[in-house]
Amino acid sequence: MQSCSAILVFVLCCLCQTTDAEVFTSIGQMTDLIFTERELVQSLKEYIKAEESKLAAVKSWASKLDALTRASTSDPEGFLSHPVNAYKLMKRLNTEWSALESLVLEDPSDGFISNISVHRQYFPDEEDEKGAAKALMRLQDTYKLDSESFSKGKLPGGRYNTHLTVDDCYDMGKTAYNEVDYYHAVLWMQQALRQVDAGEEADVPKSDILDYLSYSVYQMGDLPRAIELTRRLVSMDPGHQRAGSNLRYFEKLLAKELSETAETTKAPASEQPIQLDTYERPRDYLPEREIYEGLCRGEGVKMTERKRSRLFCRYHDGNRNPRLLFKPMLEEDEWDSPHIVRYLNALSHEEIEKIKEIAKPRLARATVRDPKTGILTTASYRVSKSAWLEGEEDPVIERVNQRIEDITGLTVKTAELLQVANYGVGGQYEPHFDFSRRPFDSNLKKDEPDAFKTLGTGNRVATFLNYMTDVDAGGATVFPDFGAVIWPRKGTAVFWYNLFRSGEGDYRTRHAACPVLVGSKWVSNKWIHERGQEFRRPCGLSEGD
Repeated sequence: MQSCSAILVFVLCCLCQTTDAEVFTSIGQMTDLIFTERELVQSLKEYIKAEESKLAAVKSWASKLDALTRASTSDPEGFLSHPVNAYKLMKRLNTEWSALESLVLEDPSDGFISNISVHRQYFPDEEDEKGAAKALMRLQDTYKLDSESFSKGKLPGGRYNTHLTVDDCYDMGKTAYNEVDYYHAVLWMQQALRQVDAGEEADVPKSDILDYLSYSVYQMGDLPRAIELTRRLVSMDPGHQRAGSNLRYFEKLLAKELSETAETTKAPASEQPIQLDTYERPRDYLPEREIYEGLCRGEGVKMTERKRSRLFCRYHDGNRNPRLLFKPMLEEDEWDSPHIVRYLNALSHEEIEKIKEIAKPRLARATVRDPKTGILTTASYRVSKSAWLEGEEDPVIERVNQRIEDITGLTVKTAELLQVANYGVGGQYEPHFDFSRRPFDSNLKKDEPDAFKTLGTGNRVATFLNYMTDVDAGGATVFPDFGAVIWPRKGTAVFWYNLFRSGEGDYRTRHAACPVLVGSKWVSNKWIHERGQEFRRPCGLSEGD
């Protein structure tokens, strides 16, 4: 666009210079003006064409986003509860809006630029886009969903029909590739290729997809398929910078493998499309990964009929607490040992909305305590935002704190502030303990700083967890040690003890918040500490007490 404007200005300058030279006094010179004018008209046409092209592109954007924002603003939280919508929002604001900004900047529009400049400080950055992409991959792994399910928006409980384009899938694969995650790079590049082969239009060249896919397949140890994909790339683009050398290298490796195994031929590449189970997913740092993710899918739950027969529901009046005598809580057993209970109607809708209203402006990335240093830091295994609310801030917070004390019979004077947490796209908290493992704990294999020493209130004796939303899919609280799954139910709360009466940690209570597949999960936690419970929960002599 700037070049067109420059050409136009240059030609106008030439015309002005010719006129100033009084060329009209010479037909010969005037004939030069004829050609100058023809150049000017051609330049003007190119300028108009460029402007129309830009305007058409902007109009297309506006039309598409107008329809999208009408749907998203009518129910923001519901719209973002679909993880693909959340990912594409990150991508649009980080990448695509920047491209539109560059387009408009070619012929500056002061109103648009000033507006987008003001809002840019709130835009997600590259790390946000990458984080959202990795969240989709995490959901893919946890719930065993293939890339096509995400691409077509086929998610359980989803209320919005959304899909990923070829370019979206390619960007997902490239994100994984740049993280040296060839397992997911293969899955997403394969999906991009599948959609291109089906005739879907894309900005990314097919050769780029094959380039990333073939090398990622090689990294997964599948030489025959890597060779077949690279040959396809070479036939499409014989002059490709890397394809030829890669193909020779792969074929040399294959020949070496054959010579070492005394085989004459290698089995041809599988004609089956690449699926989730085509390659083994690399193992990571979490030993109970398979058990944890299985529970998140509702698999491996160890609830037997015999165990179920020992679970009951009852009215709970907090040992005849005056505030609960006329309106006792309905208490349900979720598990027998360790004993986990759920309280119904623990929070009203109005209380939930008030708590969310207070917490939203203060939400910040949730942190974990580094086991080596004891310092709070962010971590990939905890993906949520949280805020801490004091009772003095609002009568609702004070009332909730008092209700927790009435229900549990434990003082909350030494408890931590009410923590409100919201899990975003793929939000999770992998298996962890709520209590601090002390250096003298016989179960602790290495030194770990006492996380709560500075508080002077002892360890976290119990956890009271309020569910403030229903979750359409995913988001369960699971206990890998004994195979329990507790599903979020709005307005209910679950309670368990983290410590035995002896003060030793109950290692069975290691638990996790499963990734939210579809929905928005809000919870509030109250961690109750040891100090002040001496007569409310007297000490015992053994771990079994």
